[in-house]
Amino acid sequence: MGGQEPSPDGDRDGGRGRGRGRRANGALESEILALLHTVDAPLTPGEVVEHLATGLAHTTVATTLARLHTRGVLERTPRGRSYAYAPVTDESGLTARHMRQVMDGGHDRALVLSRFVDELSPEDEELLRRLLGPGA
Repeated sequence: MGGQEPSPDGDRDGGRGRGRGRRANGALESEILALLHTVDAPLTPGEVVEHLATGLAHTTVATTLARLHTRGVLERTPRGRSYAYAPVTDESGLTARHMRQVMDGGHDRALVLSRFVDELSPEDEELLRRLLGPGA
């Protein structure tokens, strides 16, 4: 039977875990963003790999960082032969940006906002009223 010998854990892909233990879509991006928010300093792909300590390939992290940069979530500055990446805004700003993108994707903005407000807790509804100011 051709192919690779099983690794000690019984898989045949040399322990790379293809098809098993994969992260859900966006999970790696979320892990990287959380890390970048906690360190408060731009990191290179190699530094991200070291901090995450998950055995991820440098190229996987570099590609993920580049995609986040392309989407405008991260800014990058040259550092040596690589780039160092940092979030463009804090976590609250990223959440607000995501909410706006979801709103922009809807067909009926008023209905989307109405349903959003309908699902708020009484405390969040009151907070929103305070944020919107008098008469809201």
